[in-house]
Amino acid sequence: VQLQASGGGLAQAGGSLRLSCAASGRTFGGYGMGWFRQTPGKERDFVAAITWSGGSTFYADSVEGRFTISRDDARNTVYLQMDSLKPEDTAVYYCAARILPRSGSFYFTANLMNYWGQGTQVTVSS
Repeated sequence: VQLQASGGGLAQAGGSLRLSCAASGRTFGGYGMGWFRQTPGKERDFVAAITWSGGSTFYADSVEGRFTISRDDARNTVYLQMDSLKPEDTAVYYCAARILPRSGSFYFTANLMNYWGQGTQVTVSS
């Protein structure tokens, strides 16, 4: 499995960026795809996730209503549309994939993810 993240950059507060995560190496039905972010000296935090089959979405409280996660089956790509950006959104953003359990609740924490892409820097200026 390979995950290739792209789309980071510099934005002003209130602006928008869209991150992409191109997935390859297998079919991803049964997987959950997530975005996490990390700032220096801190843990990698959950941002958003989507189930490849069914398209259920999950968001951290801090981004709910501002960020939208989506997927494109034909392109095997997951997107994170980030609107109304704030300086506190500044971080390195990582995409990740998790093999979902057959039953029970879906949780997306960094230690549960099975595959990681490289990070992409997002910087929001005030």
